Amino acid sequence: MPTKQPHPSPRIPRPRVLPVYLSIEEAAGVMSLSTKTIRRRISDGSIPAYRCGRRNIRIRLDDLEAAFRKLPSSGH
Repeated sequence: MPTKQPHPSPRIPRPRVLPVYLSIEEAAGVMSLSTKTIRRRISDGSIPAYRCGRRNIRIRLDDLEAAFRKLPSSGH
């Protein structure tokens, strides 16, 4: 007598999480910095940036957050 195989459950596709890209102005607003500081950080390589078209520059939110690290506490 053959054993009955359970029906395979249908695969539910997981939604893709897309990265969030910000303009220089948006990045400056999020970090409470000037656009000049954001541009300097892009130039020195501490914030990766991506050119989108001829003039638009975009920064991934994850990269922006990673560029700023927490300072160690002084124990006070």
